[in-house]
Amino acid sequence: MSRATGRSSAPLSVRNSMGSPWTGSQFKVHPTSRKPETNLSVCSPIHASELSWPRWSKLCANALKDGTPLAWMDSEVERFTFGFTIRDSPDFFINVSAWGNQGYINSLADNFRIGDCVTVENPLVSSKDPEKDKFCPATPSHYRLLVVEPHSQVLLCTDTDTVDGLLPLMHLPAKDSVDFYSLGDIMANGQKLDGAVINILAAVKTIGEPKQFTTSDGRRGQRMEVKLFDDSVSSFPLVCWDKESIQLLQTLIPREADSREASLLFSYAKQMSESGALDHDEADDPAVDSITDVYTVNQLKLKAKEQPDTFFGLTYSFISKLDLDSSISKVIKTRCCKCKFQAAADMRSCSNQLCPGREQPFSGSTAFDLLVDVTDHTGTLQACSLRGAAAEQTLGCSTDEFIRLSDDQRTALKWKLLLERCKICLKILPSARRKSGIRTVILTCSLADPGEVKQHMSAVLQQL
Repeated sequence: MSRATGRSSAPLSVRNSMGSPWTGSQFKVHPTSRKPETNLSVCSPIHASELSWPRWSKLCANALKDGTPLAWMDSEVERFTFGFTIRDSPDFFINVSAWGNQGYINSLADNFRIGDCVTVENPLVSSKDPEKDKFCPATPSHYRLLVVEPHSQVLLCTDTDTVDGLLPLMHLPAKDSVDFYSLGDIMANGQKLDGAVINILAAVKTIGEPKQFTTSDGRRGQRMEVKLFDDSVSSFPLVCWDKESIQLLQTLIPREADSREASLLFSYAKQMSESGALDHDEADDPAVDSITDVYTVNQLKLKAKEQPDTFFGLTYSFISKLDLDSSISKVIKTRCCKCKFQAAADMRSCSNQLCPGREQPFSGSTAFDLLVDVTDHTGTLQACSLRGAAAEQTLGCSTDEFIRLSDDQRTALKWKLLLERCKICLKILPSARRKSGIRTVILTCSLADPGEVKQHMSAVLQQL
């Protein structure tokens, strides 16, 4: 996670569940009909009191590049430029613009990445230009630095003590820690925010694979979609078009941010991830009737290794573990209606400090929340999540009806499904937290028709 003060864009209808709070980043909001452009940039500073104009100096700082090199024609001489922002203290950061020929600028841009500690030698200190700096990240300094080909260098910092002192700055917001929009605010006020530059505090839910494309004029590019979430919205897409921001997002490591608001969100995201609540977001799921690909258990496991994205499929397998006769609290759970945080049924308020309904009387929803094993002749999928409406349809009863059943009746219900061949529709998600590398959500489960089993399994076996 980085504290970035670059401008980023995301569609308003804004893998590997990471739950990493993403704070202090600026985003320019566009409606979904527009092509979004994302440029994340990190910051690293020198104290404004140390600056004069003009002056040559040497500076060690945390760096975050902004964009890619651009070409300019000046008196028939082609010049190239690219910008980045540096930070060397909690309160100060400054923008840097580099100018030179193509070889100098490309070498400079390839020499370091977002989050690297760099030494900037002989930068020219210049006052900000309102016109030239209006498209750069906002900084508290009245100055900017110029790196020019004949005089300046940007080198990776090799002093271990300096690096150790600077790296923690990557986890400090470059903006006030309370100056941000929740995803719910953006969803509610999106049209009013069209074209505005805003700050977002959110957790990373999934990171998609980069996709290559070629523009109409032959230029090659790439895009990557990231799903964010917080306590107000369960899934919000952010599209990145910039190489640096894509590389940064691909290397995110789950960790707690250095602000109270981010710490609270991190705790919430961790609980949501570990409980499996994020797995049941149905907004992007296809209709169950459209899921027709049939797999054996082993084929599902192999595909999950080969394909890092979420996928769906059918399997004709047995329910080999179904603990309906354990304690009620292990079968049925209560969650806050506002933020989906797990709670005790007798609570008077939600324990999630970020919950938007925390000051209101507690409103909870009670639902089945089961972990079952699915087995066929090729292997077993362990701890598959069977929850909510899917569980009610599978068991043929509501939570209220289940609670009223006697122990013998619950055991009888269990053996109606246990070790019976079922037609099971599954959602397979990647998971770095589990030894198997995957999480499995059961979308539907019903006793299978023998003729249907024979037809589909014969086709599957012929493929082996």
